[in-house]
Amino acid sequence: MRSKNFNQLKHLIYFSKPTVFDTKNIESILTTSRKNNNETDVTGALICRSDLYFQFLEGPKDSVEATFQKIKLDTRHSEIYKIKDDLTNRRLFASWAMRDDPVHTWMWTREEVKNGILTRIAPNEAFATFERLSREVDQFTP
Repeated sequence: MRSKNFNQLKHLIYFSKPTVFDTKNIESILTTSRKNNNETDVTGALICRSDLYFQFLEGPKDSVEATFQKIKLDTRHSEIYKIKDDLTNRRLFASWAMRDDPVHTWMWTREEVKNGILTRIAPNEAFATFERLSREVDQFTP
């Protein structure tokens, strides 16, 4: 059950490199994330492809921090890099325990990712990417 208290929400954006990328692995990540996130009031989105996990987490501060600590210990990720970590008063993905999305054509090329574009992305640009994605999805269709 989602909390009605929207004060002291936190959002966190990170990217990492998948260690193994296949349908089974993605389904496992999403199933586990959705279950755990429903229990901890965390919502967000995961943009993924074979060379990239780019994720937005939002929710109560302690829940987001605990979720990110679990992610950092998950062997399905490597080279985890936090881009943005801030307090907010609104959610972008309020109806999504974890929205998954393949990388769109407006995202970066594999060459750009390989050359480290996400290590140079400005936090507000990373946020704008997820804000744009949140406007593209039907928030009421999980």
